[in-house]
Amino acid sequence: MIITHLTQVSCTVKLDREGGMPIDINIHKIDKNGFTASKQPDRKWNFVSPCLYQITATKEKLAQKAPEKDILVFICIPVSPGNSRVILVLPTNFWMDLFVFRWIAHMFQNLVIDSDLYLLHVEEEKLVEAGPSNWQKVCFVPTKADANVVAYRKWLKKYAGGQVDWGTKFKGSLPPTPPREQLMDRYWSHVVNCRSCNSAYKGFNALQISLQVFSVASVAIMAATKPGMVSVFARNTLAFAAILCFVGSKGLSYFIYKNFHFHDYNHAFK
Repeated sequence: MIITHLTQVSCTVKLDREGGMPIDINIHKIDKNGFTASKQPDRKWNFVSPCLYQITATKEKLAQKAPEKDILVFICIPVSPGNSRVILVLPTNFWMDLFVFRWIAHMFQNLVIDSDLYLLHVEEEKLVEAGPSNWQKVCFVPTKADANVVAYRKWLKKYAGGQVDWGTKFKGSLPPTPPREQLMDRYWSHVVNCRSCNSAYKGFNALQISLQVFSVASVAIMAATKPGMVSVFARNTLAFAAILCFVGSKGLSYFIYKNFHFHDYNHAFK
């Protein structure tokens, strides 16, 4: 289970240069079914064991002054040691779905996941080294904004022994760290299972092949055409089109790899 939160608030508290501000989160009763947390008057967090985390944010519309709710449902299911299945439910406006392809939205959402994935992997290794009861030795959570993380760790320790019970299926030890290209692979973790992204992936690949075929065919036509059979303008136009298609195919190849296979993320430069 990965605890995360959204921050979209308006208040008079002075912000720092990066837009940071105090978030006063209050945790309510923790029991075997999970826990709830709130920040008055507009935010509520709800953890339902074992793997559902729901965030509800209430805000007022400026025109009608009527309350409006934004909801994010985050489901993170442990599959095996070191691996989880993430299901993100983010309701969107109907008109946005008409004008924005879903794969474009997924592309930006994957950037957010990539920004956390490697750090979470390293953090998990550190937690295993320290032991489930010593998690605070490797995690610095000094503020009230960290209340959900602390509450989840308390719930995990009290009702799950501090870690996932794999039964007899897995030993519980983490697998060796794979290369970054494998750890942050997008195709097998998302694209192959997403109808929108998979369709876009196939479409872009088809376009790339078409550009390559046209580029090669144009060169072959120019090579087979004897001087004087076509005008200089036609030959130059065909040559320009061949070059343009070749460059376009290379650029498209980079775009496909970066958005549908592997997009590296270096936190030192982000």
